Amino acid sequence: MTPVAVRRWAWIHKWSSLVCTVFMLLLCITGLPLIYHHEIGHLLGTEVEAKPMPANTPKASMDAIVAAGMAAYPGKKMMYAFQEADEPNLWHLTLGDHGTDENYKATAVDARTAEVLPTPQFEGSFMSVMFHLHVDLYAGLWGKLFLGLMGFLLLVAIVSGVVLYAPFMRKLEFGTVRRTRTNRTKWLDLHNLLGIVTLTWLFVVGGTGMINTWADLMLKYWQSTEMADMVAPYKNAAPIREFGSLAASVERAQALEPGMKVGFIAFPGTPYTSEHHYGVFMHGDEPLTSRLYKPVLIDAQTTEITDSRDLPWYLTALLVSQPLHFGDYGGPVLQFLWAVLDVLTIIVLGSGLYLWVKRGVPVPVRATEEDGSAAEVAGVPALARGEAR
Repeated sequence: MTPVAVRRWAWIHKWSSLVCTVFMLLLCITGLPLIYHHEIGHLLGTEVEAKPMPANTPKASMDAIVAAGMAAYPGKKMMYAFQEADEPNLWHLTLGDHGTDENYKATAVDARTAEVLPTPQFEGSFMSVMFHLHVDLYAGLWGKLFLGLMGFLLLVAIVSGVVLYAPFMRKLEFGTVRRTRTNRTKWLDLHNLLGIVTLTWLFVVGGTGMINTWADLMLKYWQSTEMADMVAPYKNAAPIREFGSLAASVERAQALEPGMKVGFIAFPGTPYTSEHHYGVFMHGDEPLTSRLYKPVLIDAQTTEITDSRDLPWYLTALLVSQPLHFGDYGGPVLQFLWAVLDVLTIIVLGSGLYLWVKRGVPVPVRATEEDGSAAEVAGVPALARGEAR
């Protein structure tokens, strides 16, 4: 690689890294507890747990479960009902004044007894703070898009760092950390070593994180195209006078997709359905297919199925990217691996900042030529002078 090309790639790497590093540090620090959100929730007492009962205890009807939730919050309307894949004995309900109420109330109902369980509110909790800082910086859609831009810059920094790694290591063996050199040189070697070790993981997590920031835009597009087409026959329909049985609606959805389970239910008036439909979203029972949903729209008055379609490719890509981002589809071993790689990434980002802060320390030209530090990722004086070979 020519000296000019090295300088250009060094400039790209330096500035893409500098712009995104602080935000990437924030995302790594807040992402670490999110990997163990269930475990932390149980530790802090913010996770709802179902009471132990015999495995063959029959399930209550969905009508009884919804009635129990509405009785807990009189005057509120049902918005959503969903189950965690690893907790089939609980239904989590959200209720509000209307279908898009951001000040909704959340409650959990035992799926076997239809008993309303004490439910700590998520908003305001420690995990809520971690979640918002990680997802949208408390700035809604614009916060998500900003973090998506930071994710893009991270990918640019990774690619440019890989390009610079070859000329940097031309005189050193892989994994070398020159402990007899200055602190800055040792941190430079550690920065590059850990950067290469975490390369694939960081690229996957950065890429899937960037995709996740587009979720709201993807959903709005889907709602305005395919969902709008699915509910088009009801465009001028009269308001529902009496809602039909949710239990019967769920049974019809399960009969339509016998190899799938109910993931969540959207009630009439919410963005995932229409004013006239129950939206029953089915999913598989494997680690990957449990994240892939298929909507079944059911007339909320007659309980007849009106439409069912596979999600488009872009929403499938979004749903696949989410478990890859948090590493929550492979059990404790994968969680631990994700946590270790997260910590290593924090070291990479922190060392990059350290190298930038110490950039003004003079590096002798002779030493630069001997130890190969001319291709330093944070921008070495030799690079700035065009002395890299």
